[in-house]
Amino acid sequence: MNLMEAREGQEYRIRSIDTDDEELDTFLFSLGCYSGEPITVISHLRGGCAVSIKDSRYHIDSQLAQAITLE
Repeated sequence: MNLMEAREGQEYRIRSIDTDDEELDTFLFSLGCYSGEPITVISHLRGGCAVSIKDSRYHIDSQLAQAITLE
């Protein structure tokens, strides 16, 4: 299941992030978005979703959200 398919308000663990952009991977890691880390979808928005990672909120666009696989 990817991030766009996740239910709002439920905590998941990130299984993997499948991007071909090393700079993007480094940026996501700096936000705390990496394998094994808990993530909660706050709401699904047009063009992406709002998530909570380590007590911070971020907007993830739909293309990136589809690349984040959850356990």
